[in-house]
Amino acid sequence: MLEELKEEFIIKKVGGRFKLSTLIQKRLVALNAGSRPLVEMNSDNKMEIVLEEIKQDKIFLDTSNELRTAADGDVMIKSFDAMMSDEL
Repeated sequence: MLEELKEEFIIKKVGGRFKLSTLIQKRLVALNAGSRPLVEMNSDNKMEIVLEEIKQDKIFLDTSNELRTAADGDVMIKSFDAMMSDEL
């Protein structure tokens, strides 16, 4: 799984190592907050789920580095800050 992070195709697909790191972090936060996986997998490992979502073009960063999903007509996934402010 972590070997996939070293492969150049996934780094280029996202637009660089920094963007890949940002995308992974934002999606892990969303999954930990209760967001459902966008891929079918026989794994509960959230990192594996995120990497598979990236490989299948299910998630990406928009031009303002916000996490977006290709499902549901490109609906933006709430950022962690937005989710926290909703709870207050």
